[in-house]
Amino acid sequence: MPAVIALVGAGIALLVAAAVTNTDTAGRFMVGLGALGLWTIAALAGYQRPRLWIDNGAASPGEPPAQRLAVKRLSGVRTYRLEEISRLEVVKYPRLGRRVPMLEVDVRRAGEDEDRLMIFGRWDLGTNPQDVHDVLNRHGLVP
Repeated sequence: MPAVIALVGAGIALLVAAAVTNTDTAGRFMVGLGALGLWTIAALAGYQRPRLWIDNGAASPGEPPAQRLAVKRLSGVRTYRLEEISRLEVVKYPRLGRRVPMLEVDVRRAGEDEDRLMIFGRWDLGTNPQDVHDVLNRHGLVP
């Protein structure tokens, strides 16, 4: 969440810069457009927090609640049972000269023919993807 707040602050700084620049109309428009872009990214990132969590779903009477993996997207929240998770592992990708861990989740909903790949990084999870994998493994959500 601190990064989202920083995006909002940077958007305010760009808006102030656009307001005090009175010599270049096109430049003022572009800086104002940049501020609007930062606010849009901040709003979308803030809306999607948290991106991934463990959901204790409602079970039938007499049964313990089943744990499911919940993922928040722009289109809403999707939950996946253990049977729907094909693969869940941490993969290291090269990025800017170093290897960065990412949490890869392959899911296949009932009635679908293809897997859906979801990739979560530190930005999405708010912590190290390996730590999230360990927690999911302790809760029995890693196939």
